[in-house]
Amino acid sequence: MTNLMNILLFMPPAEGQESGGLMSFLPLVLIILVFYLFFIRPQMKKTKEQKKYRESLKKGDKIVTIGGIHGKIVDVKDTTFTIEVEGQVRLKIEKSAVAMDAASQIGQAK
Repeated sequence: MTNLMNILLFMPPAEGQESGGLMSFLPLVLIILVFYLFFIRPQMKKTKEQKKYRESLKKGDKIVTIGGIHGKIVDVKDTTFTIEVEGQVRLKIEKSAVAMDAASQIGQAK
């Protein structure tokens, strides 16, 4: 199989023909492969981890929202959380608005 690929990719064109075939598509394929490996795949992995984290949150967990609001989860619904912030104020937020665990942010600050 490798010999066949070498013949197809590196065989000089016959007289009167322009070079083409698989060799002309090789740079495009390599660019797509690089984009997938370095940009698309890591982003998909990160999104999957965030979704798994948000689904694992439960009552009593301390969180930080994307907007920077720190709070403690007091109620969990299908797509929303009710969090309690300072002063016993309760906010209803979407699950997708949770950025991280408050404990992990405290650990980063030290």
